[in-house]
Amino acid sequence: MQEPAVPPPPPRANRRAFAAWVLVLIVAAAAVAVTLVSRPPGPRRTVTVTGTGTVQGAPDTMTVDVGVQTTATSAVAALTQNNADVARLESALLAHGLTRAGLQTSNLAIYPNTNSQGRVTGFTVNDTLTATTHRLSEAGAALDAAARTVGNDVQLNGVSFSISSQSRLLGLARRAAVRNAHAAALEVTSASATSLGAPLSIVDEESQSSPIVYAPTSFASAAAALPIQRGTTSLSVQVKVVYALG
Repeated sequence: MQEPAVPPPPPRANRRAFAAWVLVLIVAAAAVAVTLVSRPPGPRRTVTVTGTGTVQGAPDTMTVDVGVQTTATSAVAALTQNNADVARLESALLAHGLTRAGLQTSNLAIYPNTNSQGRVTGFTVNDTLTATTHRLSEAGAALDAAARTVGNDVQLNGVSFSISSQSRLLGLARRAAVRNAHAAALEVTSASATSLGAPLSIVDEESQSSPIVYAPTSFASAAAALPIQRGTTSLSVQVKVVYALG
């Protein structure tokens, strides 16, 4: 009996061509897969709002610029008189609750005085001390003592009040600012028929304070006691919050 004929194996060249074709298909499929996976997601929808929180507190620090102005026929005489006045001024302030650390020279000027013909008729010396005190109950008495000690040579250039330790108040203002920003974001999403997601970023803006400032005045007509009303000081914090939208 004759055995069936076995077909000869395909030529080696055909096998190589088939394998190359299969490899091309695999590479093409992989390229498509990579393209689909690496496609970047669409932009996330967000809303950015700003919130402000303001709190008020009682000042515990007073700062005042006290100037001494003297005039004489010579610069030496004017400076000598000014130095004596400043020394008495410092003694009066130190005797009423201020400290050496709270006194600082903030301005010193010597300039000539001239008449209508341009001739020098004398010299004026201005010396200004910036005084800072935390003993507000004695502040009025200290300023009154300075006026009585030096007299008309003393000038009050300005009084301001501030809060020395603001950490607690700034924390309250910051929490109020975040609540204010959240309320603003809810208003925006409610008006646009979208849902509010989680905050993505919160930026704490620079805090601001609003100290009470009194206008410049003079001691020339100082009464028996200077009234000192410290009032309140406002502290504000602003935050910028970015929320995700649902």
